[in-house]
Amino acid sequence: MAIFKFTARDRSGKKVMSEVQAQSEHAASQMISAQGYTATKIGIKGAKGLFGRGNHIPVKEKVIFARQLSTLINASLPLLQSLRMVAKQSGSKPFQVIISQIADDLEGGMAFSSALAKHPDVFNSIFVGVISAAEASGTLDTSLERLADQQERDADIVSKVRGAATYPAIVLLVMIAVVTFMVVKVLPQVQAMYAGFGAKMPFITLFLLDFTHFFLHYWWVIVFGGGFLIFFLRRWMRTEKGAWTVDGLKMKLPIAGPLFVKMYMARFARTCSTLLASGLPLLQVLQITAGSVGNTHVADSINKASEKVRGGTALSTTLVNDPNFLPLVPSMLQIGEQSGALEGMMGKTADYYEKEVTQQVDSMSTIIEPVLMVVFGVVALVVVAAILLPIYGLVGQNLTSL
Repeated sequence: MAIFKFTARDRSGKKVMSEVQAQSEHAASQMISAQGYTATKIGIKGAKGLFGRGNHIPVKEKVIFARQLSTLINASLPLLQSLRMVAKQSGSKPFQVIISQIADDLEGGMAFSSALAKHPDVFNSIFVGVISAAEASGTLDTSLERLADQQERDADIVSKVRGAATYPAIVLLVMIAVVTFMVVKVLPQVQAMYAGFGAKMPFITLFLLDFTHFFLHYWWVIVFGGGFLIFFLRRWMRTEKGAWTVDGLKMKLPIAGPLFVKMYMARFARTCSTLLASGLPLLQVLQITAGSVGNTHVADSINKASEKVRGGTALSTTLVNDPNFLPLVPSMLQIGEQSGALEGMMGKTADYYEKEVTQQVDSMSTIIEPVLMVVFGVVALVVVAAILLPIYGLVGQNLTSL
C-alpha cells in the first residue's frame, strides 16, 4: 500500500487537495471517484517532483526486478502472478506501486511491453524494445536476464567514472575550505599587526587581502552570480545547441575525452548486442541505440548510418572513417557481418571497451592523487607565504633598527 496525493474538483467545481491510501494509482483513482471528486492529478506522496513526476528508481532495483521476474517466469509461473510477487518483494515503495500498475494493465488485457512503455522514466526504450521482441518470440525469461546484465554493466561503467571524479572533488572542497579559513581569519590579523608598525606588506599578501575584502563584503555577488550561472548553463545544456556543444567538448577533452569516447563505444556495442540477441531487426536496433547512447554526436552518426543501412549498405561500411567511432568498431562489425555472428562480435567489442574504460579510470585515479597533492601543496605554500613573509619582514626591520 502507498499514500497518494491528489488534486481534484468536487461537484461544484471547487479545487480539493488531499491524500488516499491505495494499492495502485488506478485503485486510488477509483477511491477518489467514490468520494465524489474528479481527479486532475495523482501521484505518490514523497516522490521526487510535483505529484510523483520524475520518480527515480535506482538501477539496482530494476536489475533485481528483471532477475526475479526472469526466475519466476522460468519456473512456469504466469506473468501476472510473477509481477504481483515481485511487487511485494521490492524495497522501493514507488517501484512497488509502478509494478502494481503494470500488473493492473496486464490484467486489463494490455501487452506487457505496452504497460512498461507507460512508465518511460523507469523503463527506457531498450527495456521496452527487448520485451516487445521477447513477447513475439516467447523468450521473456531469457530476455529479462539479458536486460539485467546490460543494465548492470552500464551502471558499473558509469559508477566507476563517477567514482574517479569523487576523490578530486573532495580534495578540492577541502582545499577551498582551508584557504578560505586562512584568508578570512588569519590574514586580517597580519594586516592589523602590520598597520601598527606602519610597514609595507608584500604583493602576495596584498593580493589575498584584496580578495578577502571582496569576499567578505560582496559574498552575495559570488553566491547569486554562481547560482545564476549554474541555472543558465543547466537550461542551456538542455537545448539542442547546448547539448551538441557540450557533447562535442566531452569527446575532445585532453584526458577525459578518450575515456568518454570508449564509454560511448561500449554502450553502443552492448546495447546493439542485447537488442540483436532479443531478435529485433537491425534498423530498430539502431533507432533505439541512437536514443540511449548518451551523446548527440554519436547518436547523429548512428542515425546517418541507419539511413544508409535502409538503402542497402552494410553497417560496418557506413561507420568506416566516421570521426565519432573508433576504428575497432566497424572492423568488428565487418567480421560479424561476414561470419553471421554480429550479435557475438558486438558483445566482444563491448567487453573490450568496458575493460579499456576500467583500466583507464584506474590509471587516472592513480595519476590524479599525486597531481592533486602537488596542487594542494602549491596553494598551501602561497597562503603560508602570504602570512609568514610579512612577519619575517617585521623581524628584519626590528633587527636592522637595533
